[in-house]
Amino acid sequence: MKLIAGTRGSTLAIAQTEIVMRKLSEKYSDLSIEKKIIVTKGDRDKSTALNKIGDKGLFVSEIEKQLIEGSIDFAVHSYKDMPSEIDENLMIVDIPDRSDPRDVLIINPKHNLINQDLKDWLVNTQGLRIGTGSIRRKSQILRINNSIEVLGIRGNIETRIDKMIKEDLDGVVLAASGIKRLGKDNLNMYYFSYEEMIPSPAQGALAIEIRKERKDLIKLFCSISDELETIKVKAERSFMKTIDGGCHSPVGAISTIDGEKLRLRGIFGDSEGENIVIDEICGELENADELGHKLAESLLDKLSLDGEF
Repeated sequence: MKLIAGTRGSTLAIAQTEIVMRKLSEKYSDLSIEKKIIVTKGDRDKSTALNKIGDKGLFVSEIEKQLIEGSIDFAVHSYKDMPSEIDENLMIVDIPDRSDPRDVLIINPKHNLINQDLKDWLVNTQGLRIGTGSIRRKSQILRINNSIEVLGIRGNIETRIDKMIKEDLDGVVLAASGIKRLGKDNLNMYYFSYEEMIPSPAQGALAIEIRKERKDLIKLFCSISDELETIKVKAERSFMKTIDGGCHSPVGAISTIDGEKLRLRGIFGDSEGENIVIDEICGELENADELGHKLAESLLDKLSLDGEF
């Protein structure tokens, strides 16, 4: 059996697609998979802030078009880049195991810091210049230290780390999952706790998208799926869908599982990221979708009561 996988052309996107290809090949030795690189709108415009050029879907719409047309058999996306609603002809299968969902601060090598110094440095140093193109990350890092100057920065992981050096920034905030998948976790970095920075919904997870008619592929991908991570992502995505959050407001959600209980922590704020609300909810694993919906409604109500939404 031969399949064609659609992916963006970034180093990380290719690495993520190859993770899925490898998992499938380990299960099915007679499977042949070819990669097809597809350029998206988000790839073409590398300078404009994401909240200025569109909503979620910037990195997926062209790939989905080729999936619908049958030019590719499946697509691999960063799940956090997926819009709440996808084309009615498409579906996302249960996810494989998820990489570290946390955000990390990559620290400029000019700062000779050791691990135990990092939080104190971040919290107490005045006027740090830190790069991120995410309003979610910006609003939360300013809660840690409101003297930080947050500078907009875009591009792939390598590009943003290079810009940090060339523009003499003190650090850049990135997703831990991307750093680890590219084998760059030897950098000097500070991992944010979920109390300090709530990740983007489904951060670290891979979305494998197929046409609904491809029943043969559902079974194929089910064999490499992770049941508990799928449940966690379901709660986070339900939260995002109810919030209706894209790139224009700070929206984040993270699930953790303790025994038979699922705990979901979320953040939502206004379009400037100046007024934000945070809360969490706990319930049964089988109610993941409902928990995400309830938490989102709670935060929407809180922001509305504050007169900010």
